[in-house]
Amino acid sequence: MRIAVLVFARLREILGASGAILELPAGACVEDAWASLSAQHPALRAERRSTRAARNGRLVDFEAPLSDGDELAFLPPVGGG
Repeated sequence: MRIAVLVFARLREILGASGAILELPAGACVEDAWASLSAQHPALRAERRSTRAARNGRLVDFEAPLSDGDELAFLPPVGGG
């Protein structure tokens, strides 16, 4: 299945792009998408604990299943003041 991935802030810096297209096997979950990106960009591994995920605009756990055509966003912590 094909998944569109969006990344922001520090994650975008690590990827060197604002997103990617991933080809994942049927039955893959958000964690599988993260693992695929991390294999290509090992610096992402350090960001896992503080990163949230949103599938098609809704926050989900990393165990959430994915479907072909989903848009998956990985969201780093946001600071502000």
